[in-house]
Amino acid sequence: MLAAALAAGAGMILGRPRGARAIGPGSRFRFGQLVLARDQPPRPAALRRLLWELDKRTSIEVDLESPLVTLDSPRLHETPVLYLAGDREFALPSPAAVGALRRFLAFGGFLLVDSAEGSTDGAFDKSVRALVDVLYPRPAAGLELVPADHVVYKSFYLLDRPLGRLALSPVMEGVTRGGRLVIAYVQNDLGGAWVRDNLGNYELACLPGGERQRELAFRMGVNLAMYALCLDYKTDQVHVPFIMRRRRWRPDDGAVVPGSGSK
Repeated sequence: MLAAALAAGAGMILGRPRGARAIGPGSRFRFGQLVLARDQPPRPAALRRLLWELDKRTSIEVDLESPLVTLDSPRLHETPVLYLAGDREFALPSPAAVGALRRFLAFGGFLLVDSAEGSTDGAFDKSVRALVDVLYPRPAAGLELVPADHVVYKSFYLLDRPLGRLALSPVMEGVTRGGRLVIAYVQNDLGGAWVRDNLGNYELACLPGGERQRELAFRMGVNLAMYALCLDYKTDQVHVPFIMRRRRWRPDDGAVVPGSGSK
């Protein structure tokens, strides 16, 4: 910062003003796409669109690129949020890799697991549950239902369930450690609702709710990112009247479906 200030001052003295930026591109929010198998993520472009929406809807500065990372990668800790998407079985990581992921989560990281297999009990689901069991051996932990009043459902928008491309499961599951949700698991294919093709068209239809469901999938993604960055600062109910006034919600006018958020 001092060097940047001195450079800016010298530029003014010499009559050649220069831009000075104390915080560079490395400070921008980004996802890391976690790869546990040789296969590429099923929807590799999905995060780019979510990040674009996050940039437009919030004050968070984002990096639209989401690097592929592995658990033995030196880049593992460069992103606050890891995104693990899949539609098939994957092998459990080595004990060393499991330890690396456990440390990532213990040091403040957040893992979003997104099932794209179109089923609530498929091969990917079984692999995810096995991974959680080796990360946090029972009876200490395991996947549990995230309660409907959890702050992740109100960290930016007010939501009541984690809709994605599909609406197979009305609940989110997760792992909480020290009062913090460190793993969120959604089985409704969030990435399938976010992804666009090279021409800018959405690749997949959202069923059964169409474009309204897609919008709620984006809102869920925004909420998850906000929670990963801000945790539970909105848990206190004192914030609710302010939020309602700020967004000019009028619950009695029928314009907003309860739990669906705001425009």
